[in-house]
Amino acid sequence: MEKTVEAVICGHEITSAEVDAFIASLPREQQVYASHPDFRKQCVDQLIAVYALAKYGEEEKLDETEKFKAILENARKDILAQMAIGKIFEKITISDEEIREYFEANKARFAKGASVHAKHILVDSEEKCNELLKEMKSNGELEEISNHFFGDGEPVAVTSAKQDNSKDQLVVATNAEFAPFEYKEGDKFYGIDMEIAKLLADKLGKELVIVDMAFDAVLLSVQQQKADIGMAGLTVTEERAKQVDFSDPYYNAAQKIICKADDKTFDNCKTKEDVDKILQGFDKSVLIGGQNGTTGQYYVEGSNDFGFKKLNATWKGYANGSLAVQDLINGGINYVIIDAAPATAITNAINAVA
Repeated sequence: MEKTVEAVICGHEITSAEVDAFIASLPREQQVYASHPDFRKQCVDQLIAVYALAKYGEEEKLDETEKFKAILENARKDILAQMAIGKIFEKITISDEEIREYFEANKARFAKGASVHAKHILVDSEEKCNELLKEMKSNGELEEISNHFFGDGEPVAVTSAKQDNSKDQLVVATNAEFAPFEYKEGDKFYGIDMEIAKLLADKLGKELVIVDMAFDAVLLSVQQQKADIGMAGLTVTEERAKQVDFSDPYYNAAQKIICKADDKTFDNCKTKEDVDKILQGFDKSVLIGGQNGTTGQYYVEGSNDFGFKKLNATWKGYANGSLAVQDLINGGINYVIIDAAPATAITNAINAVA
């Protein structure tokens, strides 16, 4: 079988099989986006770094030190112990009848505790969650936050505490690449969602912890109760609603199409219907990009939840909107569809340096 080489470093060929094995060794919450090409490239880069550093270690003769030999010996014993356990279990056979008898005799040990959804960790009830949002709307707090990004106000930096299970914390999962809703500057978080998260934590008397992760992992982290809530510009769909509980919406987002400055396709459009007609007329040779899992993808690929009819154009997904726009600039795709606010933030940033 012919091997596929993905990189060569210090004379060593990094094969696809080696990359696959590396990904398989990662935590499950990271493996969920293993099929994304950008993530795979990051894994290849990590392997390249490991081999480069190992080569440097050899040149410095670190493998000849007593410290290296002690670590190697400990690793050797651990590996041998694991292999020995596997060997022992190979010789053990347990019948279904023996399993049933053991279960009947030890039912109490297998009793499952009450399950707790993330919304119950956050507040006493779903009604309470929506009550907090209603309070923020009525007292002007949400409007004030919005003014920080769409008015004459200034964005407020939000600091994340270090996660500590012994403390009373509100753990928020996000994908901080979706300005103006969530983004980072240095080690500080900014954005509408991040300021709302800080307000929620304060009102609940909890310490705020923000965990930045890939967009596809946000819902999974809440579903697996690794985070209390997810805030990442999430669109409510029937499928997602089966997995987690959603609060009442606090922001209604329109969609925008980003194109190159010399593209005149939509110049004469005056209504949404004019735009829809052009989009419906595209064939599969037209590539439309955007962030995976967002409304733009549902619009292009079709969605019963939103009543979107599938376009003939071809969808190309990215880890975030910025990567999609960069590929548009490089000629890799024809258009980008993302939420209006991020579209404005991205295009303003690009045009400012163009």
